[in-house]
Amino acid sequence: MIRIILSLLFLASSLVSFGQNPACTCFVKGVVLDQHTNLPIVGATILIVGQNNGVFTDDQGRYQISNLCPGAYELECRIVGYNSFKQKLDLTAGHEENFNLQENEVHLKDVEITAHRTDAPSSQPLTVLSGNDLFQTRGQSLAESLKGLSGVTTLQTGSSISKPVIHGMHSNRVLIMNNGVRQEGQQWGSEHAPEIDPFLATQISVVKGAAGVRYGSDAIGGVILVEPEELPFNKPLSGELNLVGLSNGRQGVTSGTVEGGIRNFEGFGWRAQGTIKRSGNIRTPNYFLDNTGISEKNFSLAAGYRKKGFGIDVFYSLFDTNIGIFSGSHIGSVTDLLNVIKNGEPFVKSGFSYAIGRPYQDVTHQLFKAEAHYHLKDGNRFQWTLARQINDRAEFDLHRPRNDSIAALNHPELSFKLTTLTNDVIWDHKAIAKKVAGQVGLSTLYQYNLMSGRPLIPNFNQFNIGLFWIERYVTSKWELEAGIRYDYRTLKTHRIVSQEKVSNNFTFSNFSGTLGATRTFSSHFSARLNIGTAWRAPNVSELYSDGVHHGAAAYEKGDATLQPEKATNTIGSIKYSNTKLSVELGGYYNYISDYIYLKPQPEPILTIRGAFPYFKYTQTDAVFKGIDLNVLWEFARNLTWTSKLSYLRVYDTRNDNYLVMIPPNRWDNQLKYELPELGKWKKVYFSAGNLSVARQKRVPDNSDFLPPPAAYSLWNLQAGGTIKISEKNQLEVGVSVQNLFNTVYRDYMNRFRYYSDDMGRQASLRLRWKFGA
Repeated sequence: MIRIILSLLFLASSLVSFGQNPACTCFVKGVVLDQHTNLPIVGATILIVGQNNGVFTDDQGRYQISNLCPGAYELECRIVGYNSFKQKLDLTAGHEENFNLQENEVHLKDVEITAHRTDAPSSQPLTVLSGNDLFQTRGQSLAESLKGLSGVTTLQTGSSISKPVIHGMHSNRVLIMNNGVRQEGQQWGSEHAPEIDPFLATQISVVKGAAGVRYGSDAIGGVILVEPEELPFNKPLSGELNLVGLSNGRQGVTSGTVEGGIRNFEGFGWRAQGTIKRSGNIRTPNYFLDNTGISEKNFSLAAGYRKKGFGIDVFYSLFDTNIGIFSGSHIGSVTDLLNVIKNGEPFVKSGFSYAIGRPYQDVTHQLFKAEAHYHLKDGNRFQWTLARQINDRAEFDLHRPRNDSIAALNHPELSFKLTTLTNDVIWDHKAIAKKVAGQVGLSTLYQYNLMSGRPLIPNFNQFNIGLFWIERYVTSKWELEAGIRYDYRTLKTHRIVSQEKVSNNFTFSNFSGTLGATRTFSSHFSARLNIGTAWRAPNVSELYSDGVHHGAAAYEKGDATLQPEKATNTIGSIKYSNTKLSVELGGYYNYISDYIYLKPQPEPILTIRGAFPYFKYTQTDAVFKGIDLNVLWEFARNLTWTSKLSYLRVYDTRNDNYLVMIPPNRWDNQLKYELPELGKWKKVYFSAGNLSVARQKRVPDNSDFLPPPAAYSLWNLQAGGTIKISEKNQLEVGVSVQNLFNTVYRDYMNRFRYYSDDMGRQASLRLRWKFGA
């Protein structure tokens, strides 16, 4: 029997050998590279068209197809995220064929995969707010949208104005990149919120730590990237409509987006977006805050074109807001001011109203951007971005002019017009030895500010030029990054002193550097470390401010002898993640020499506009150190616990004391239950959470008009889901209740904590209808 089996095997082997063509010894091999970075592409498919024969590229991007007979073939190279590429061959022997693929968008039936480029430093913590997490914040301001992230909170001026705070730093120490352009408004004021419509963005990212090399001076605390969706090149018409209703303030928000390509115009995409927001007086648990309404109207237009490595985009946005300032913060005498602080309740109380009267702010911000880029076939890439921003700010005091005819004109007591021109040229050089990629960039900024009304800050011209160089070395386990930057800034101010024009010139310059590493130990465990330096020149308000900032209801005085801040920031994190558990623990140590801050003075000041808390800009050396902890744990089927801890300590090392206006520690916990499907409903969830904020105990003794408020704890509920109406229509629904038990509290980072409690219970309903997707 064994002999028979061996005989059959020998016969079969002989037949197979006889069937093979001894001349089919041709082969084709090569390597597949990213056209932009020149780095190898792993897992790309190399297919012989018309035959069931193909291979995948290895970890070096290499491939080989053997045992081919002489003849004509067509090879196709493809992978998700890149344009596929076909090449015809006429094989007579061995042949080498390399492919350079270009990034592109790819659409599957239900999932859209977009090749997205980010310039954020890889060795610094990057927290992203997108998808359903971003949807749950719709209707809120940019800063409020971010305060759920660990290490991020807000600096508030009442309930209607808020600014993002990263690791205890805000205003000019936190840079905001709006659609790739450095946002330039009147951000020097604590009562000047970023003039950005959050509905513009489908993703908001926060880079924590000094990032001065890539983004320039001022990025001492971190960078916020407001990023719209990639334009819909060659796509049919689609869009979305957002409706938001909020109970407190009886706020309504409508925002819509329409976008698409144009038939018979390949490579073109466009988008139009607009938002209308209206809100009335905010209510604390026990009383309304008079004159705290908002009226806002924003829109943006964008268009772009792509062809064979060339691309151009244009973008225009208008942000227009009218913000009422709580009238109870403007008090006529020092005695009344001290009584309000002592009694803990405002003199002025009212019912609900949508009316916005004096004091209020009327702000418009226009941004025009043009960006062009070109990918060379050898892997080099050039990008040129030009932008112009015009910021108009008018501030109307509580008290009108005594002359009735002048008062009838209702002119603002303060108006600022800031114009900014920015120019950025970036060269992404082709990869060196397939492992080193880098950028060289040149940035310029020219800015001038004109103001009218009562003197507060001088007019000024400012010019900045910066040159940077960043290199990145990538292996399968390591990613190393190093960079250096030089900035030079001139500032010329113009004031009227004793009826004469006085001009002052300032010159600032500094080097910044970054050195970072990311280590991937396994598919579950990684670590990163970055040491960076950054700097920030004092702004015009810090140098020359002298008067009442009516939005903050405070008198602030500058100091023309202030020197630039210089920061050395060390930040690191370790992360473990699997399908059920994700834990990221980060720590940072930021030393800032010549740190500038507003120091409360012992007594309030009485002006012709009333009595106000009095602050002076002061300089010292400070250490900011802390821990951020993020935990996401699915401890039972469909049941997830999310925990975010932000711990921060700040110390004035020059005076051996603590500093004022530093965020207290926070701990945010959320329990979420998700249902797989419920009839036509998908992604249905219910969640309950708690935010615990400690009392800020680390403040200098008797350093403020009012001791830091007590610790507080707020509960919230949320629910939501998505219903598919048709193949191209779906509706997302979200409901939530914040401050569920209507808790009375005051936040230390609210500059109106002297006058009133914070907002009471807030119920919300959010709807988003997506069509044409």
